[in-house]
Amino acid sequence: MIFIIQCDSPALWQTYLSDPASITMEGILIFNKHLLFLLTVIVIFVAWLLLYTIYYFVEYNNKFSSKFVHSKELEIVWTSIPALILLILSTPSFTLLYAMDEISEPELTLKILGHQWFWSYEISEFNSCQKQDQSLKYVCYMMVLDGLPTTKQGYFRLLETNKRVILPTNTHLRLLVSAADVLHSWTIPSFGLKVDACPGRLNQVNLFIKRIGVFFGQCSEICGVNHGFMPIVIVSLPTTQFHHYIMTKLELN
Repeated sequence: MIFIIQCDSPALWQTYLSDPASITMEGILIFNKHLLFLLTVIVIFVAWLLLYTIYYFVEYNNKFSSKFVHSKELEIVWTSIPALILLILSTPSFTLLYAMDEISEPELTLKILGHQWFWSYEISEFNSCQKQDQSLKYVCYMMVLDGLPTTKQGYFRLLETNKRVILPTNTHLRLLVSAADVLHSWTIPSFGLKVDACPGRLNQVNLFIKRIGVFFGQCSEICGVNHGFMPIVIVSLPTTQFHHYIMTKLELN
């Protein structure tokens, strides 16, 4: 049996990105590797050119510069190569940018409202459920250390909330983000999402979660004295289990 451990929560002295849990984050990681490869090639080439120039100068003991003042061919080369590099970088960048902004037909809508200093959620438009005209509302705020279970094993300090947002996997989701007071930012690194929550403005973004897991995030916009105490916890479940959860919650309400 093979166990795959995913990085969905912060780690001590973390210098790497979280493992992707959405199509958007997968595209970001692919573009990041693409960009790092090109930067590595450019740095190696420039370093080699610099060292070769120093060696050539020392080898032949050139005390005076050459009377080399103009070359049309050289100007074409050092103009066309950067333009080609920018073109190579822009192609996947624009593809990813437009893919992130594309909104498909959602099967579920999650409404997110930022407050000082907690998040409120409303899940509605259950297109694949029978109760389409009902909604599920709840408020999530950070749990203090005393509010965690006695053992505190498996819980993260300053990242746990009193309620966790339950979302389905392999489902097109629409997120509507706004704020009730000041600027906030709803951010989940594993999803590759950072959506600004602005008072009086409704921001929309799509989300497609590819695997089950527990994902953590925080408010990423300075919003007051307790800005660092607005955690976000998302739990993704298979679609069938999510539908059972929704039907049970709506019947209890």
